[in-house]
Amino acid sequence: MDSFELICPAGNPAALRAAVDSGADAVYLGFRDATNARNFPGLNFSRDDLAAGLAYAHARKVEVYVAINTYPQAGNPEPWRRAVDDAARLGADAVILADLGLLDYAARHHPELRLHLSVQASAANAEAIRLYRDAFGVRRVVLPRVLTVPEIARLNAETDVETEVFVFGGLCPMAEGRCSLSSYATGLSPNKQGVCSPASHVRYEPRDGALASRLGDFTINLFAEGEPAGYPTLCKGRFVAGGSAGYLFEEPTSLNAMELLPDLKKAGVRALKIEGRQRSKAYIAAVVGAYRAALDAFAAGRPVPRPDLDAMVEGGAQTTGAYTRAWR
Repeated sequence: MDSFELICPAGNPAALRAAVDSGADAVYLGFRDATNARNFPGLNFSRDDLAAGLAYAHARKVEVYVAINTYPQAGNPEPWRRAVDDAARLGADAVILADLGLLDYAARHHPELRLHLSVQASAANAEAIRLYRDAFGVRRVVLPRVLTVPEIARLNAETDVETEVFVFGGLCPMAEGRCSLSSYATGLSPNKQGVCSPASHVRYEPRDGALASRLGDFTINLFAEGEPAGYPTLCKGRFVAGGSAGYLFEEPTSLNAMELLPDLKKAGVRALKIEGRQRSKAYIAAVVGAYRAALDAFAAGRPVPRPDLDAMVEGGAQTTGAYTRAWR
């Protein structure tokens, strides 16, 4: 049985080492600027950091993928092109791109560089994936988290491009990182500046015995005394509609598809991705280690262990998301 490739997040050099040491087959990371979709203070890699990270990973036979997955700003493509150039120069194993123009640039200037299509491109059918393959030589596509397992199986039957799917971490099904809700509230775009619900616009304030979470000028949630206060992202906000308060867009839960390993393998998925470049190295070590143990057991035909990862998931709740679409 060919094994899955386990792709793990690295928000900083310490997290990269934790992912590598815990059993990652590859890590993905971004430069410390707007070219990647996790452009938060204190995260990401300088060019020197990437060089050191590549040396550490490659010495342990782990690959490194550089996410350059935001969209170049009009009239200013140079930071994105420079990111592609530097990733290639330093020896990255692949770059993860979403923008058509940047894919064209990478294909023309670095034909030897392996190209992966970011989830931010939202390619969810075989026709779209074949277009990226034929036009730019894309070798792998990260599928959006809106497809069922049978849909993924049909897609894989119709294309020879490798597919990679998320199996753990945050759910972002609203056209993935291209969601416009955060842009509306803060003026900063996830798909341009790489920031969803930036910390500079977040605040918490007491209100009539409760705690209100705010994003820009908007109240996102109101937490009762003793209730855990989540981070204010609009898609996971609790709003009043029809006279009652509830999560209108998305419940604050986390994806965990460990139980679906046999189904994802049968569907032809090549790689499994853990979300969490903004997470701590302790989170990385725990989740990557759990998935490494599960994948090793699955590949050997042993029962897959089911570790307790409740402490690692948002709201203490886990879901298989759209893969099973249990709500239908």
